[in-house]
Amino acid sequence: MIIKYFEIDKTDLNKSNFYLFYGKNDGLQNEIIKKSFINNFKGNINRYDEKEFIENYNIIATEVLTKSLFESEKIIIISRTSEKILKLIQEIIERDIKDIKFILKSGILEKKSKLRNYFEKNENLVIVPFYEDDDNSLSTIALNFIRKNNIKMSRESLNLIVNRANGNRENLKNDLEKIFNFSITNKNIDYENIIKLTNLSENYGVNKLADSYLEKNIKSTSKILNENIFTEQDCVLIIRSILSKSKRLMNIIEIYNETKDLDEAIMSAKPPVFWKDKISVKKQAKTWVLSELKNKIYEINDIETLIKINSRNSINLISDFVINY
Repeated sequence: MIIKYFEIDKTDLNKSNFYLFYGKNDGLQNEIIKKSFINNFKGNINRYDEKEFIENYNIIATEVLTKSLFESEKIIIISRTSEKILKLIQEIIERDIKDIKFILKSGILEKKSKLRNYFEKNENLVIVPFYEDDDNSLSTIALNFIRKNNIKMSRESLNLIVNRANGNRENLKNDLEKIFNFSITNKNIDYENIIKLTNLSENYGVNKLADSYLEKNIKSTSKILNENIFTEQDCVLIIRSILSKSKRLMNIIEIYNETKDLDEAIMSAKPPVFWKDKISVKKQAKTWVLSELKNKIYEINDIETLIKINSRNSINLISDFVINY
């Protein structure tokens, strides 16, 4: 059964346990999943990549698909799905499982796709196409964001952000996050700032540097520093990104220490961890001791103060900080 993404709110989600989301707009897929399925959901949520799901299917079928008297409902999200998973999905459907919702995420699926046809022709299954955002919808998202966070910029700057998103709201939100971090100390952001902030994503980017630092991957960190020419403005953004990710990691480790379940701890993270970042965050959580990370957060705050006081030396301050743990 085919429905439009904006019809999901009007759809009784209890009528089907199987959903296929496909198309280029991965960002919108994630939004719909969070809004319609995950928010206010009290059960267990399991996330897999298709390859991981197929390779470990027997284990998953035993541990996850088997219903326990003590378990609540579950949601299983499988990313980057293709024809390869069809037979397993058909097998699961035959089991007539009632308390598990399966959400399959995919990129473009051609009309001749067996997976797409299977979902389209079965009234008990739901398939939802997600097309690229146009400039109008991206502009609305960006405009709402800067108004909500009281960020001042020109219409020309706003158009630049939208153009560089290339029709992908995930790209747009990544750039808006960088701008927000920068805006903490600079509410008025000019066109040149936007050029520098959004250009950073064309190389390794701030997020990659912050993740490499928190993984304690000195080789990767050094490579990023050597292959990018960071400005004084970039340094503020870098330290704010490391601080934000460090605080989220601290909360993840605290939950992990209590539950002993790293996947559950990551699922509880705020802001949420995207599936593509999950492997990196797992490495980070296993790398840091909680007390060590808390002390490091104090150091990050001190470095940020030094950068603001001594902006001309900010690049050296950042380099020394991220290389020396």
